[in-house]
Amino acid sequence: MASRAQFAGLELLATAVAALDDDFIVRYANPAAENLLATGAKSLLGQPFLQLFAEREALERALADALNTHWDYSAQNVTYTRPGREPLPLACSLSRIETPEFALLAELRPIEEQLRHAREERLVFEQQANRELIRNLAHEIKNPLGGLRGSAQLLERELDKPELREYTQVIIKEADRLQRLMDRMLTPHRAPRVEPVSIHEVLERVRSLVGAEFGADIERDYDPSIPPVLGDREQLIQAVLNIARNAAQAGAAHISFRTRAVRQLTILRQRHRLALELQVIDDGPGVPAEIQERIFSPLVSGREGGTGLGLSLAQTYVQYHQGVIEFESRPGRTIFRILLPLA
Repeated sequence: MASRAQFAGLELLATAVAALDDDFIVRYANPAAENLLATGAKSLLGQPFLQLFAEREALERALADALNTHWDYSAQNVTYTRPGREPLPLACSLSRIETPEFALLAELRPIEEQLRHAREERLVFEQQANRELIRNLAHEIKNPLGGLRGSAQLLERELDKPELREYTQVIIKEADRLQRLMDRMLTPHRAPRVEPVSIHEVLERVRSLVGAEFGADIERDYDPSIPPVLGDREQLIQAVLNIARNAAQAGAAHISFRTRAVRQLTILRQRHRLALELQVIDDGPGVPAEIQERIFSPLVSGREGGTGLGLSLAQTYVQYHQGVIEFESRPGRTIFRILLPLA
């Protein structure tokens, strides 16, 4: 039987890990594996690894391949069978280890967690590409806008009829509106001014702003034990404000803020001992199904007249803080979750 001291590094992992011998018998399981499989180490040790799962033939081939080829091998959709409980779908990654006692290391993750990590990575990649595209586009648009506005001003001075100046004013005002839009596209590229920030002070500021603008009374459900976030206060205010404002503009009658401290949470492939989960919940019509996959992309809006920049900027600001925004939506209940690491 393996000494736990041999695997001191794995003892602290939040990921479930088991070490197998050449016969695919479990010789070590870390505490995370005990928690995931809801079985104590004494019950796991000495058990055939294959007997734990429904897909025994496919998994045996995967184990043999990993053992014989010396390559890492990932097997998806293995199902852990638990007596008296629902089967648990897992992703199983296998790695060969060169020790006399052990042959393979098996890493087990819930499928949903794997899918969430993949979504987060795709979202980060898309946001980076979108930011660069929008940045270049904004620069290209700003220069001719200045010339357009200046020409309209010169033309206005030459016009004798006041009624014609109405048209030049339309040009000038629309040029100014587009200029402000371009500035909004470029401003998120400022790096955060990092300092300890009370997330509840941020939320109270947003409550007052949304209340003044829409007359909305936002309910609060705060966890007072949450420590300060290291971040940029103004960027965090703007991120939450954009989400709450979207809900109010969509016609939500009730909006609530909820904060909780979450332990051992993985955000963007980085494991954090302590993280913040901030929820903005509303009872509005929900995000239209046809744009849910693109809701954080610039210029995508489910509201007529919307610029489609609010959620894109919110995601950008949160990613600057090593966090991510997730959401789930159906008519009558939409939840945006801001996940941020805590010191």
